[in-house]
Amino acid sequence: MRYFFIEPDKSTGSNFVITGSDARHIKTVLRLKSGDKLGLFDGKGFEYEAKIVDLSTGRVAVSVIRRFPSTAESSVQITVAQGFLKEKKMDGLVRQLSELGIIKWIPFIAERSIPRPDKKQLSARTKRWEKISREAIKQCKRGCIMKIGDTVSFEEILNLSQTADLKIAFWEDDLQPLNAKLPGPDGKINKIYALLGPEGGFTKQEIESARARGFVTASLGPRILRAETATVAACVLLQHLFGDMG
Repeated sequence: MRYFFIEPDKSTGSNFVITGSDARHIKTVLRLKSGDKLGLFDGKGFEYEAKIVDLSTGRVAVSVIRRFPSTAESSVQITVAQGFLKEKKMDGLVRQLSELGIIKWIPFIAERSIPRPDKKQLSARTKRWEKISREAIKQCKRGCIMKIGDTVSFEEILNLSQTADLKIAFWEDDLQPLNAKLPGPDGKINKIYALLGPEGGFTKQEIESARARGFVTASLGPRILRAETATVAACVLLQHLFGDMG
Protein backbone atom coordinates (compact mmCIF):
# COMPACT_ATOMS: atom_id res chain seq x y z
CA MET A 1 0.00 0.00 0.00
CA ARG A 2 1.33 3.47 -0.92
CA TYR A 3 1.49 6.10 1.84
CA PHE A 4 0.94 9.84 1.57
CA PHE A 5 1.19 12.75 3.99
CA ILE A 6 -1.96 14.71 4.82
CA GLU A 7 -2.68 17.75 6.97
CA PRO A 8 -5.09 16.60 9.74
CA ASP A 9 -6.62 20.07 10.06
CA LYS A 10 -7.70 20.00 6.39
CA SER A 11 -10.15 17.15 6.78
CA THR A 12 -13.92 17.34 6.51
CA GLY A 13 -15.22 14.65 8.80
CA SER A 14 -13.80 11.37 7.54
CA ASN A 15 -12.68 12.79 4.19
CA PHE A 16 -9.38 14.27 3.05
CA VAL A 17 -8.30 15.94 -0.16
CA ILE A 18 -4.79 15.32 -1.48
CA THR A 19 -3.43 18.02 -3.80
CA GLY A 20 -0.18 19.08 -5.45
CA SER A 21 2.58 16.67 -6.49
CA ASP A 22 1.11 13.79 -4.45
CA ALA A 23 -2.20 14.07 -6.30
CA ARG A 24 -0.40 14.07 -9.65
CA HIS A 25 1.68 11.06 -8.58
CA ILE A 26 -1.43 9.12 -7.55
CA LYS A 27 -3.23 9.81 -10.81
CA THR A 28 -0.55 9.89 -13.52
CA VAL A 29 2.27 7.71 -12.14
CA LEU A 30 0.54 5.12 -9.96
CA ARG A 31 -2.63 5.29 -12.07
CA LEU A 32 -4.87 4.60 -9.10
CA LYS A 33 -8.60 4.93 -9.51
CA SER A 34 -11.76 5.34 -7.44
CA GLY A 35 -12.14 2.52 -4.96
CA ASP A 36 -8.40 1.85 -4.66
CA LYS A 37 -6.95 1.92 -1.16
CA LEU A 38 -3.98 3.91 0.08
CA GLY A 39 -2.33 4.76 3.39
CA LEU A 40 -2.12 8.18 4.98
CA PHE A 41 -0.13 9.62 7.88
CA ASP A 42 -0.63 12.99 9.52
CA GLY A 43 2.79 13.66 11.08
CA LYS A 44 1.20 13.83 14.53
CA GLY A 45 1.28 10.16 15.43
CA PHE A 46 -1.62 8.67 13.48
CA GLU A 47 -2.01 6.61 10.33
CA TYR A 48 -5.10 6.07 8.21
CA GLU A 49 -6.38 3.42 5.84
CA ALA A 50 -8.42 5.17 3.17
CA LYS A 51 -9.95 4.65 -0.25
CA ILE A 52 -10.15 7.00 -3.20
CA VAL A 53 -13.61 8.38 -3.87
CA ASP A 54 -12.85 10.95 -6.58
CA LEU A 55 -9.97 11.98 -8.86
CA SER A 56 -9.67 15.16 -10.87
CA THR A 57 -6.84 17.33 -12.14
CA GLY A 58 -4.55 18.14 -9.21
CA ARG A 59 -7.01 16.75 -6.66
CA VAL A 60 -7.68 13.34 -5.10
CA ALA A 61 -10.51 12.95 -2.58
CA VAL A 62 -10.27 10.04 -0.16
CA SER A 63 -12.52 8.59 2.53
CA VAL A 64 -11.05 7.23 5.77
CA ILE A 65 -11.79 3.59 6.55
CA ARG A 66 -9.93 3.51 9.87
CA ARG A 67 -7.56 5.62 11.96
CA PHE A 68 -4.94 4.13 14.29
CA PRO A 69 -1.82 5.16 16.26
CA SER A 70 1.45 4.83 14.38
CA THR A 71 3.63 1.88 15.33
CA ALA A 72 6.80 3.41 13.84
CA GLU A 73 7.67 5.88 16.61
CA SER A 74 10.46 5.11 19.06
CA SER A 75 9.75 4.47 22.74
CA VAL A 76 12.43 7.03 23.67
CA GLN A 77 12.42 10.71 22.72
CA ILE A 78 15.82 11.70 21.36
CA THR A 79 16.71 15.32 20.65
CA VAL A 80 19.88 15.92 18.66
CA ALA A 81 21.74 19.22 19.11
CA GLN A 82 24.02 19.54 16.09
CA GLY A 83 27.02 21.84 15.73
CA PHE A 84 26.64 23.67 12.43
CA LEU A 85 28.16 21.82 9.46
CA LYS A 86 28.52 22.69 5.81
CA GLU A 87 25.20 22.96 3.95
CA LYS A 88 24.92 19.62 2.14
CA LYS A 89 25.94 17.73 5.26
CA MET A 90 23.14 19.36 7.26
CA ASP A 91 20.57 18.55 4.57
CA GLY A 92 21.65 14.91 4.55
CA LEU A 93 21.52 14.66 8.34
CA VAL A 94 17.94 15.93 8.49
CA ARG A 95 16.87 13.12 6.18
CA GLN A 96 18.87 10.41 7.97
CA LEU A 97 17.85 11.42 11.49
CA SER A 98 14.21 11.56 10.44
CA GLU A 99 14.54 7.96 9.28
CA LEU A 100 16.20 7.00 12.59
CA GLY A 101 13.25 8.24 14.65
CA ILE A 102 14.79 11.36 16.18
CA ILE A 103 12.06 13.57 17.63
CA LYS A 104 13.81 16.96 17.33
CA TRP A 105 16.95 18.37 15.68
CA ILE A 106 18.42 21.68 16.80
CA PRO A 107 21.37 23.27 14.96
CA PHE A 108 23.74 25.52 16.89
CA ILE A 109 26.82 27.61 16.20
CA ALA A 110 29.81 26.07 17.95
CA GLU A 111 33.18 27.75 18.36
CA ARG A 112 34.65 25.70 15.51
CA SER A 113 31.65 25.89 13.20
CA ILE A 114 32.86 27.21 9.83
CA PRO A 115 29.52 28.21 8.22
CA ARG A 116 27.93 31.16 10.02
CA PRO A 117 24.87 32.10 7.95
CA ASP A 118 22.96 35.31 8.59
CA LYS A 119 19.31 35.47 9.68
CA LYS A 120 17.95 35.54 6.13
CA GLN A 121 20.01 32.51 5.13
CA LEU A 122 19.01 30.66 8.30
CA SER A 123 15.32 31.31 7.66
CA ALA A 124 15.56 29.87 4.14
CA ARG A 125 17.55 26.86 5.28
CA THR A 126 15.19 26.13 8.18
CA LYS A 127 12.28 26.04 5.73
CA ARG A 128 14.29 23.68 3.52
CA TRP A 129 15.06 21.38 6.47
CA GLU A 130 11.38 21.31 7.44
CA LYS A 131 10.52 20.27 3.88
CA ILE A 132 13.20 17.54 3.91
CA SER A 133 11.93 16.26 7.26
CA ARG A 134 8.37 16.07 5.93
CA GLU A 135 9.48 14.28 2.76
CA ALA A 136 11.64 11.81 4.71
CA ILE A 137 8.74 10.36 6.65
CA LYS A 138 7.01 9.37 3.42
CA GLN A 139 9.83 6.94 2.78
CA CYS A 140 10.22 5.55 6.30
CA LYS A 141 6.49 5.67 7.24
CA ARG A 142 7.04 7.44 10.56
CA GLY A 143 4.05 8.66 12.49
CA CYS A 144 5.55 12.04 13.44
CA ILE A 145 7.56 14.65 11.60
CA MET A 146 10.94 15.40 13.17
CA LYS A 147 10.80 18.94 14.54
CA ILE A 148 13.43 21.43 13.37
CA GLY A 149 14.57 23.89 16.01
CA ASP A 150 15.84 27.42 15.42
CA THR A 151 19.60 27.79 15.09
CA VAL A 152 20.95 29.00 18.44
CA SER A 153 24.23 29.69 20.25
CA PHE A 154 26.18 27.09 22.24
CA GLU A 155 25.00 28.63 25.50
CA GLU A 156 21.39 28.45 24.38
CA ILE A 157 21.75 24.83 23.27
CA LEU A 158 22.84 23.89 26.78
CA ASN A 159 19.87 25.75 28.28
CA LEU A 160 17.46 23.76 26.11
CA SER A 161 18.60 20.47 27.66
CA GLN A 162 17.05 21.02 31.09
CA THR A 163 14.17 18.52 30.88
CA ALA A 164 16.24 15.58 29.57
CA ASP A 165 16.72 12.40 31.62
CA LEU A 166 20.10 11.79 29.98
CA LYS A 167 22.33 14.53 28.58
CA ILE A 168 25.31 13.30 26.64
CA ALA A 169 28.03 14.99 24.58
CA PHE A 170 29.86 12.74 22.14
CA TRP A 171 33.51 13.82 22.16
CA GLU A 172 36.43 12.31 20.29
CA ASP A 173 38.84 12.96 23.20
CA ASP A 174 36.82 10.89 25.66
CA LEU A 175 38.24 7.40 26.16
CA GLN A 176 35.17 5.61 27.52
CA PRO A 177 32.22 4.29 25.45
CA LEU A 178 28.63 5.23 26.13
CA ASN A 179 27.72 2.04 28.00
CA ALA A 180 30.31 2.90 30.66
CA LYS A 181 28.46 6.16 31.38
CA LEU A 182 24.93 4.85 31.67
CA PRO A 183 22.83 5.28 34.83
CA GLY A 184 22.03 2.31 37.05
CA PRO A 185 19.18 -0.12 36.36
CA ASP A 186 16.75 2.03 38.36
CA GLY A 187 17.34 5.06 36.16
CA LYS A 188 14.42 5.54 33.79
CA ILE A 189 15.34 7.14 30.49
CA ASN A 190 12.50 8.64 28.47
CA LYS A 191 14.13 11.79 27.09
CA ILE A 192 17.68 11.92 25.73
CA TYR A 193 19.54 15.05 24.66
CA ALA A 194 22.56 14.29 22.45
CA LEU A 195 25.18 16.93 21.73
CA LEU A 196 27.30 16.55 18.56
CA GLY A 197 30.01 18.91 17.39
CA PRO A 198 30.99 20.54 14.08
CA GLU A 199 33.73 19.37 11.70
CA GLY A 200 36.49 20.57 14.04
CA GLY A 201 34.91 19.03 17.13
CA PHE A 202 34.25 20.67 20.48
CA THR A 203 36.77 22.81 22.29
CA LYS A 204 37.76 21.80 25.83
CA GLN A 205 36.01 24.90 27.14
CA GLU A 206 32.74 23.85 25.47
CA ILE A 207 33.03 20.38 26.96
CA GLU A 208 33.66 21.78 30.43
CA SER A 209 30.63 24.06 30.07
CA ALA A 210 28.51 21.06 29.05
CA ARG A 211 29.75 18.99 31.98
CA ALA A 212 28.91 21.84 34.34
CA ARG A 213 25.31 21.63 33.04
CA GLY A 214 25.01 17.93 33.78
CA PHE A 215 26.24 16.41 30.52
CA VAL A 216 28.29 13.25 30.49
CA THR A 217 30.80 12.74 27.69
CA ALA A 218 31.41 9.53 25.77
CA SER A 219 33.42 8.14 22.89
CA LEU A 220 32.16 6.61 19.66
CA GLY A 221 35.15 4.30 19.42
CA PRO A 222 38.85 4.47 18.64
CA ARG A 223 38.47 5.87 15.12
CA ILE A 224 38.00 9.55 14.30
CA LEU A 225 34.66 9.85 12.49
CA ARG A 226 33.54 12.57 10.15
CA ALA A 227 31.09 14.89 11.92
CA GLU A 228 28.06 13.68 9.97
CA THR A 229 29.06 10.04 10.44
CA ALA A 230 29.41 10.59 14.19
CA THR A 231 25.89 12.00 14.44
CA VAL A 232 24.32 9.05 12.63
CA ALA A 233 26.41 6.56 14.64
CA ALA A 234 25.43 8.20 17.92
CA CYS A 235 21.72 8.08 17.06
CA VAL A 236 21.85 4.42 16.03
CA LEU A 237 23.65 3.61 19.29
CA LEU A 238 21.10 5.49 21.39
CA GLN A 239 18.17 3.83 19.61
CA HIS A 240 19.84 0.45 20.14
CA LEU A 241 20.42 0.98 23.86
CA PHE A 242 17.22 2.81 24.76
CA GLY A 243 14.79 2.79 21.84
CA ASP A 244 13.42 0.38 19.25
CA MET A 245 16.57 -0.74 17.42
CA GLY A 246 17.89 -3.07 20.13
